[in-house]
This record gives sequence, structure tokens and C-alpha cells, in this order.
Amino acid sequence: MKSQINIMRQLQELVLTRDEHNQTGDGSHLDQLNDSIDALQAQLEPQLAAVYQRLYKKSHIVISAMTNNCCAVCGMQVPIAQGQQVRLGQHLVTCSSCGRILFADSEDAAHNVAEPVKDDEQKTGISRFSAEELMVVDLGAKDRVGAITALAEAMEKNGFVSNSDSLISAAMDRESVLSTAMEGGIAFPHVRGVEGGGLTLAMGVSREGIDWDGENTVNIVFLSAIPVAVSAFYLRLMSGLVQAFSKDANRNAILEAEDQAALWKALCKATRTTVK
Repeated sequence: MKSQINIMRQLQELVLTRDEHNQTGDGSHLDQLNDSIDALQAQLEPQLAAVYQRLYKKSHIVISAMTNNCCAVCGMQVPIAQGQQVRLGQHLVTCSSCGRILFADSEDAAHNVAEPVKDDEQKTGISRFSAEELMVVDLGAKDRVGAITALAEAMEKNGFVSNSDSLISAAMDRESVLSTAMEGGIAFPHVRGVEGGGLTLAMGVSREGIDWDGENTVNIVFLSAIPVAVSAFYLRLMSGLVQAFSKDANRNAILEAEDQAALWKALCKATRTTVK
């Protein structure tokens, strides 16, 4: 059963990647993604394939981690006996609330660890997901591994996520599926399933440019740690960032920022109407 669960996890990631590409890409990789999705679906046992398709009709998020004995998507507490079954991975276990298939979250996986925002400290716009401490003025990276590493380490150093090594590895696995570089010298590496809090976003700049994938040179990098439950919202956030940085003036303001405070101010200004 564990191998079938792993196939469904890979399948879900590909489906959500296709959703991203449909919203922000040029459509050039859809055939490749569809072929990969079809190949994985063919590896599911018939009974599990039927369960997957039934859940997929309701939501593209079919499978959810069990984190701290709760469903990571809906937050429902998983009964002790069911939780043990999830950890053993011998049988299919679904959440009693949302019906999604559950799998055991790895202890070594990265987690969001930032303290929750208090009611009297409600934030708006990009500050809901990021902070000045997560701005890296000079990534000092020659390739995408170096850029992702610098941003992941900033997240961990400033108390936003745990285990930056796991985050880096997962982000590179995602890049191997399909490059997150886009027109305008921007890349959006990200990791889904980083549970334990809200979405976290870090941004870094390379004025010299980074050879991202052999085809694209990137100057601005956004790294996101995304809880599964907000995967749909991430698409809207990404769309807002793409809209903001389609403007030369906003990209130039980011590249001209001389320190962390100026970079944060430029990001907030660029996204004030596109990220709510």
C-alpha cells in the first residue's frame, strides 16, 4: 500500500503542477505533464484508481499528510487507532471529515514553525506571507541550487521553517518535474506539503543573473513553503506576483534595492494592488 500511496502523492504533485502551468504558463509543457499523469494513473490498482477519481472530481487535493495526528487539509483530529494505521501504511485510510486519503508526514520533512499572528496584529497584502527578514539582497548564487539554498536558509535562520536541507531537496525535486523559471527573469521554486502554519515566501535577487535551467536566466527568485490546504491560494498569489512583475518598473525597483529594507519596501509597493 505504501508504494500506491507514493504514486498518488506524485500524481497529486503533477496535477497541481499542471494547474500552475494552466494559469501562468504558455501551455508548452502540457502534453508532457499529461503524459506523465496518465503514466502514473496507469500504475494505480483498479480499486484505488476508482477511489482517486471519485475524490479528484471534488478537489484536485486528493491526498493529505497526517501532521500531529490531524489531517493537514481540514485539521480534523485523527483517532488514535486510525493514526496508527496511517503510520503503518498497510491499508488505505481516509479522513473522517474531508474524505481525503491520509499518509504519515515524515519527521524529517520541513515544517512551518513561525508563531501564529495574533488577532490584534493582522497583516495585509504580501506581509501575510513574507517579512523583511526573508529578503536576500544578493543571493551570491551561480545556479538554482545555490539560490534555493540561500532562501531556504534565510527561512530557517529567521524562525519561519525547520530543516532547510529537506526544503532544498524537495524544491529541487519539484524543479526536476518542470522548471519554475518564467519570462522576465523570475523563478518560483516552491515546496508543497510544508505543514504546521501558513504559507511562507522568501525573495532573493541576483543582479548578475542565474542560469536556472540551461534556457532561462533569472534575476529574481521567490521561494515558497506551501501547506497543502492552501495550494489553490498559492496559484492566486503566484498570479498576483506575475502580474506585478510583468512591469519593467517593478522589476527594476527590486534590482536597484541596495539593502534588505529597501528590497522589502519595493516588494510591498509592487504588490500592493495585485496581492491581497
